[in-house]
Amino acid sequence: MLMLSKLGTLTGMRPTRATPTEPEPIDAAITPEEVRRRAQIVKMATYESGMRAVGSRWTRFNFRYYYFALLFVVFDVETIFLYPWAVRYGVLSETFGWIVLAEVLVFLAVVTLGYVYAWRKKALEWV
Repeated sequence: MLMLSKLGTLTGMRPTRATPTEPEPIDAAITPEEVRRRAQIVKMATYESGMRAVGSRWTRFNFRYYYFALLFVVFDVETIFLYPWAVRYGVLSETFGWIVLAEVLVFLAVVTLGYVYAWRKKALEWV
């Protein structure tokens, strides 16, 4: 695969010389190993957007972010489970009667217990 070394310099994958008076060597071919090495440099970058990263790529997030997000997902999924029941309640109540209502009340009791547990553990308080 024949390429000019200037292409690597233009794309930012190859460091330029410290002094502008030194001529740059011209590579006649770039080996597959060189291509893999350059790809590895790009893959190890913080963002593959072409912008240079500012600061460290390893930043620590407070655990509360993850805990709060996990609680959101759990309660969101539980809300999604309620939607089909609410849509079909009229048809199901004609056939099964009070059993359908009892099932959803048990489900809501479990959701409420989870909410009370999270509240008592102070998981919903930010500071």
